Amino acid sequence: MSTQNTENEENAAPKSKRPSDSAFKQQRLPAWQPVLTARTVLPTFFVIGVLFIPIGVILLHFSNASNELIIDYTRCMEDGGTQACADLLPNKTNENYRCKCKINFTLTEDFIGDVYMYYGLTNYYQNHRRYVKSRDDEQLLGRLSQTPSSDCTPFAFAADGKPIAPCGAIANSLFNDTLTLSQGSSNITLLNTGIAWPSDKRVKFRNPEGNLEAALVGFEKPIFWQKPLYKLDETNESNNGFQNEDLIVWMRTAALPSFRKLYRRLDQSNNTYSKGLKAGEYTLHVEYNYPVVSFDGTKRMILSTTSVLGGKNPFLGIAYIVVGAICVTLGLALLFIHMRCSRSSNMDMINVNPHTQYS
Repeated sequence: MSTQNTENEENAAPKSKRPSDSAFKQQRLPAWQPVLTARTVLPTFFVIGVLFIPIGVILLHFSNASNELIIDYTRCMEDGGTQACADLLPNKTNENYRCKCKINFTLTEDFIGDVYMYYGLTNYYQNHRRYVKSRDDEQLLGRLSQTPSSDCTPFAFAADGKPIAPCGAIANSLFNDTLTLSQGSSNITLLNTGIAWPSDKRVKFRNPEGNLEAALVGFEKPIFWQKPLYKLDETNESNNGFQNEDLIVWMRTAALPSFRKLYRRLDQSNNTYSKGLKAGEYTLHVEYNYPVVSFDGTKRMILSTTSVLGGKNPFLGIAYIVVGAICVTLGLALLFIHMRCSRSSNMDMINVNPHTQYS
């Protein structure tokens, strides 16, 4: 009987939570613990500096190889008027009124190669959490529903109760200025295709099957838009509706409040511009529709060429040069300290009196 009680007590005893006696659980695995000495640290600083500075110079060279021109047209004056379009925009009473302005500019050097036009906005927070979520991905894939995603609120339904397509704050705030270029009396052809990521157009954005206009019956255009979805590009069926590349570019939200987005690219099938834009006088024509002054923003037009590393962006090259210079400076400073301290230690050892007696 006593033996049976002992067995019951042993079975009722709680199991130990002590880890098993293994090399992994007891942290006895072999490990490398580097000893940081002057012999290992100083060469590391110098090697990083020697590598980073030339790399930075090369990156900076490639960045400077691309040309760029930036024109701020936020306060451009209305053609034939005395007021800026930014001041006229909030007060317009006619919905069909379009404020137009033009800016003359000079290219001081040839823009050789592929030439791209961007629009740039500042103080525009596309990275706001509610703004980024305000879209219906099912709708953007052409799967239309009378009940859009709740993420689109308050841009899900129009005043008459009809659902909006495309819904959400991102689509509603689509950039709608029209930018064109001319040289003298001839207009320069700019292409509105080939500006979006191919993966976005192929995977994330689709039109509903059949006739686009018929499929959108029962849906309203976004509140801020001037024309419905099926009229974004009536001349090119593959660039209309949800697959319009201006829309696709805008729907890829920017991470920073100051950003630029690809707007057009130069048509180089014309012999005059087959090699790019030559130095000379040009005119930027703007149909001014997009308000930015109310939130202290600005609008810019950017013309740019590209290099093997992309557009003009000196930051990476400067960053490499600065890091390399800091490493070399630290290496020299530590080397000086090391040599000074080593010399002091050697002198102390030499000055020790060998006849000192200890009782």
